[in-house]
Amino acid sequence: MRMDWSRLPSLAALRAFDALARHGSHSAAARELNVTHAAVAQHLRKLEDHFGESLAARDGHQMRLTETGAELAVALAEGFDRISEGVTTILDRSTIRPVTVTMTPSFAESWLIPRLGRFWSEHPDIELRLVPSMTLSDLRRDGIDVAIRFGDGDWPGVDVEPLDVSRFVVIAAPGYTKARRLEDLRDLSQWDWYFSEAAREQRIWGAAVGVDFAKVGATEMPNNSMVLSAVRNGLGLSIQSRALVEPDLSSGQLVSLHEGDAAGLGYHIVTRPTVLSPGARTFRTWLRRSAGQK
Repeated sequence: MRMDWSRLPSLAALRAFDALARHGSHSAAARELNVTHAAVAQHLRKLEDHFGESLAARDGHQMRLTETGAELAVALAEGFDRISEGVTTILDRSTIRPVTVTMTPSFAESWLIPRLGRFWSEHPDIELRLVPSMTLSDLRRDGIDVAIRFGDGDWPGVDVEPLDVSRFVVIAAPGYTKARRLEDLRDLSQWDWYFSEAAREQRIWGAAVGVDFAKVGATEMPNNSMVLSAVRNGLGLSIQSRALVEPDLSSGQLVSLHEGDAAGLGYHIVTRPTVLSPGARTFRTWLRRSAGQK
């Protein structure tokens, strides 16, 4: 049955009467609602005018409900209890449901997963559902809370903030070549290059160093972890976001032969322009902090 809102009194008046019925006095109801004694009395008068009959009468220091007032009090208690139950259920569901996060497989393998232990140690109550994918998810349709996308950040209809607009690097194992600059390698097409099938950004940056990988052969691996393993073991070269290989460069396990400007390309945090669940907000804050730690 469709509700006829025109027949209902104001919600504020109904709340005031519910408090009055439970406490039995204007003063106690006023304290609960953080309003004045006079405001509660005014709400009562408006309700009595609306129904055309008395709802409560003074009995000493207390307010005694009339038969109609008692009937209204029961209906309001049931109604407000049902509303409270529904709101609590939704809030609890938003708090405890898994936070669904999508990102490129290369980002998941090289950047996110090595840091997740830190997140779970800080927030053991938040469950993450990771969805590595190369497809561009529709956040609403696919139920995605947080996406980590690679690109220039120009995506309409969503909220976008940079996570790491990193420079890119051409990397190799220290023993792979004596060269320490890309220019020293001369004909780049003669070297062994390794890429991940799931990392389109590596081909974007290839054009920036003068290598057209549509023409130059490169060994494709199923994921970026295998690419980095091949390069660490001295099998060839690769192009990576510096953010993904910073630990290897710092330890000396890999060396950088070239570092280039990402030209606005990088990883971004993408969310729907709606209120995030508490867990999603916590995860987004953690992402920002982790990206800043380098």
